Amino acid sequence: MVQFHGAQPTLLGWWKSADKENGDAPCGETTIHDAALRITHPMFLVDVKGKPAVFQQGCAVIGKMQDASGFPLLGYAPALWPENFGDAIFKSEHQLKYPYVAGAMANAITSVNMVAAMGKAGMIGFFGAGGLTIDEIEAAVVDVQAQLNGHPYGFNLIHSPFDPELEKATVALYLRKGVRRVSAAAYMDLTLPLVHYRLRGIHRDPQGRIICPNKVVAKVSRVEVARKFFSPPPGKLVDQLLSEKLITREEADLSQFIPVAHDLTAEADSGGHTDNRAAIALLPTMLALRNELQARYGYSRPLCVGLAGGIATPHSTAAAFAMGAAYVLTGTVNQACVESGTSDTVRHLLAEAGQADVAMTPSADMFEMGVKVQVLKRGTMFPLRAAKLYEIYNACESLDHIPASQRAMLEKTCFHKSIEAEWEQTRAFFLKRDPGQIPLAEQDPKHKMALVFRSYLGQSCRWATSGNSARQMDYQIWCGPAIGAFNEWTKGSFLERPENRNVVTVAKNLLVGAAMITRLNWLSNQGIHLQPEETNFTPLPLETLNGLLTELRD
Repeated sequence: MVQFHGAQPTLLGWWKSADKENGDAPCGETTIHDAALRITHPMFLVDVKGKPAVFQQGCAVIGKMQDASGFPLLGYAPALWPENFGDAIFKSEHQLKYPYVAGAMANAITSVNMVAAMGKAGMIGFFGAGGLTIDEIEAAVVDVQAQLNGHPYGFNLIHSPFDPELEKATVALYLRKGVRRVSAAAYMDLTLPLVHYRLRGIHRDPQGRIICPNKVVAKVSRVEVARKFFSPPPGKLVDQLLSEKLITREEADLSQFIPVAHDLTAEADSGGHTDNRAAIALLPTMLALRNELQARYGYSRPLCVGLAGGIATPHSTAAAFAMGAAYVLTGTVNQACVESGTSDTVRHLLAEAGQADVAMTPSADMFEMGVKVQVLKRGTMFPLRAAKLYEIYNACESLDHIPASQRAMLEKTCFHKSIEAEWEQTRAFFLKRDPGQIPLAEQDPKHKMALVFRSYLGQSCRWATSGNSARQMDYQIWCGPAIGAFNEWTKGSFLERPENRNVVTVAKNLLVGAAMITRLNWLSNQGIHLQPEETNFTPLPLETLNGLLTELRD
């Protein structure tokens, strides 16, 4: 039912029916809710003899000049296709239909299947290469390229301050295999491999335009780091690459006319590595920085800022685009989908989570630095156990200095073996993965303790993704509060059940729902009071969504 809020809405213009026979007293075609849901059709709210009615056909003239053959137009919302959200340049550069990105959750949680599904649906996914070996990443590259064959895709490039050789090897692999997009994550400063990736192959086309074959989509929550990505690469790194003959003189010269990343995701309160930023404050700050640096450097291809962290409902998706996001990036909700590279046990735990069921805990890759990640605390003891490891690390100088009572507790709850046996297992792992760590550990007892503790933290992720039932209390599940909002929104719908959560279905529900919510907000801002039931968007099956998206005007 349509109601007026206070005084009658301001007259926008005049509307005429497309049905000439009923032009004198047309009847409303539909309800506000149903009209808003038909997003490819315009909405007209018309005063028909003192009563409001909703139409999706006819024509309207905006303006106050009275038309005796028309009816007063009180509200209007144009058609809104989800592909029109976001920044047209971002979509064109990455060959996307929709401004929607599936973020690169490590350990292949953003899996080959997920990346393939997103690319074929006109979106893009970044494979979660973090935490994998070079051989595992290479196998995923081969698989993704075989499946997508012309569709957009990307791979994660995660900052590895304690394993720089892995970052270097990953970049070498991407360059060799022709991976043209990376999601640069967890960077606190720019590194030589990252800049190498960006500059390799940069050239001018016959028209003199600078072409950058390798695209970097940075994920950042701090302004000082974002400034580095939106600026040209530092001369010191460029000179080093040139001296090592990793780039040509032309690539070095052109480097000062491009940013390290044209595209940057403002990462708000999210799962995994996060600074728990508030999206409503972070995005405007990053947009202001974009404007400042675009004006300073005058890049030929404008900078773009997307938003991640909390994108889990149609309302949050609509809010992101309303604030000016070039695209939205999802993570936690994708992990809950059937294509994610995790276990069914994890998917069911995520399906039961609320917004408060998350906690910050020490990270495996930056343990010694005190960096934390956000994880699920419901159904697992991992956050408490990880925090205890960091507490012991700070209090003790070596494994031998751990008090007997705490040592016994660690052996029983975390390691399920003696600390000596845990060190031997850790040593064997690093001999294969990063042999240089072993001499350091033998010389520095505190570093040896850090490696043992990092081993537990790293294995906890694998136990979760593999569904190791014996170690469920040790599952490390990267998760942001968005999962609680998602579960609340999907409650009572087919998406409540984990087995029905398909990544493309979720994405299109968010986009179509955001279009509907946006159209309703347009009416509300014209003084139209809407009933709560008129503003609900309930998840719809993919077939129904595709029908709405392809529906043509009558």
